[in-house]
Amino acid sequence: MAKGHRSQIKRERNEQKDNRAFAKLSFARISVQKACFVLDAIRGKDVQTAVGILAYNPRYASAVIEKILKSAIANAEVKNMDTAKLYVDECFANQGPIMKRIRPRARGTAYRIEKRMCHITVVLNER
Repeated sequence: MAKGHRSQIKRERNEQKDNRAFAKLSFARISVQKACFVLDAIRGKDVQTAVGILAYNPRYASAVIEKILKSAIANAEVKNMDTAKLYVDECFANQGPIMKRIRPRARGTAYRIEKRMCHITVVLNER
């Protein structure tokens, strides 16, 4: 059991709110492994460098993550953060649902094809 009254617990939880800017994309049609290759390249970089890396990266995931990063930058401007000081604090991809499809194979058997999805999150902070 938690200590204190319910309203006190809520008040303490709300005081610990995160003031960082973030953007999420749910149900992206990319596997987690392929998204993480691109996310590892921009983690910890400042925003201008990260946008440059994503613009010239040939992977499909980089175009999707670039849109998420630009959305997070716009969210930071709404929160009155200085865009010159922003950097990628966290970025990660979580496993989403899997679409299961069937592919016919020899002798009347069927193989399962798994079309994976992921949820991508980019969190920005000021230096």
